[in-house]
Amino acid sequence: MTTSVTRIGLVAGEASGDILGAGLIQALKKRLPEAEFVGIAGPQMQQQGCRTLFDMEELSVMGLIEVLSRIRRLLAVRRSLVEHFTVNPPDVFVGIDAPDFNLGLEEKLKQQGIPTVHYVSPTVWAWREKRIVKIARATNMVLSLLPFEKIFYDRHQVPCTFVGHTLADAIPLKPDQRAARHELGLDDNDKVLAVLPGSRGGEVQRLLPPFLQTVSLLQQKIPGLKVLIPAANDRRREQILAGLEDCSAKPDVRVLDGQSRQVMIAADAVLLASGTASLEAMLCKKPMLVAYKFNWLTYQMGKRMYKPEWFSLPNLLANEELVPELVQHQVVPQTMAEKLQPMLENGSPELICRFEQLHQQLKIGADERAAEAIIRLLNANEHAAI
Repeated sequence: MTTSVTRIGLVAGEASGDILGAGLIQALKKRLPEAEFVGIAGPQMQQQGCRTLFDMEELSVMGLIEVLSRIRRLLAVRRSLVEHFTVNPPDVFVGIDAPDFNLGLEEKLKQQGIPTVHYVSPTVWAWREKRIVKIARATNMVLSLLPFEKIFYDRHQVPCTFVGHTLADAIPLKPDQRAARHELGLDDNDKVLAVLPGSRGGEVQRLLPPFLQTVSLLQQKIPGLKVLIPAANDRRREQILAGLEDCSAKPDVRVLDGQSRQVMIAADAVLLASGTASLEAMLCKKPMLVAYKFNWLTYQMGKRMYKPEWFSLPNLLANEELVPELVQHQVVPQTMAEKLQPMLENGSPELICRFEQLHQQLKIGADERAAEAIIRLLNANEHAAI
């Protein structure tokens, strides 16, 4: 590198992206100790030294209709970022997930000669396959978390590097449930359910009420059942506490600040919103029920376009139904309680063994691999400019 300071732009749109971004920054700083990082960052990325220009919550929107309701603000944020990076061009820009926001930003920056990377493949293999054309136009390289994604990109001749998942590196193959329970003040013999209704406001709004009703039913069937809800951030904690106040069932639950991984490791089973949390629960080796509810119109549009048989990451990785999935009208408290009760009472040793096999596939040093791929791109761009 000819310059002493490398400037790296990053934009993460939610908690899972913040985790990936923090790990990437840490790995890049080992190779580029003088590097500067700026963009949109969550608390973990900021702890690693990334300067944030906007609150990450601005981008934390899920669903076609929900995005439309915020479109003016999202476009204004993106225009501001384009202006900032035009005046202060980074040596490379990394968009972390949030494809509807980041791909448009990446395309504009790439047109200005800035190398761009998209970290976390959009689900082009699942729906809206024609987006591959936009991805190729917007990015110099995709960093994929899942092995089957690279096969898809190779088929379309779009540069892609499979890096695995940073969570697979961070979580032991055999997590220590006893230690996690002691840390959380739980007894070894307690029956424990972890409940994760999502990290976005819309998710919690739709899923928390049926989740709490499910908890109430389970506590009637399993006396002494301990239920822990880790709040993704302060806003979600306030939302969860308000939801508990409004819940007529009045289940006995404990709300924690963060600690979702420790909570899942301590649990006997997990009830959660679909997303990265289902992958984390798999890596924590926990039986789970995965559920999701969309805005009605978003669901009607999405179900016509989504191609795979499953939507949860454990099932997609295994290409078979390892964990039960419920969506939209199926998210009924009685149904969820019936599926969770045997998980809590009996365990699932065969499932845990399968989870360990999948864990091994993803445990390949994601942060380091992602950093190495970005360094290669920086070096290639520098040589091309000479």
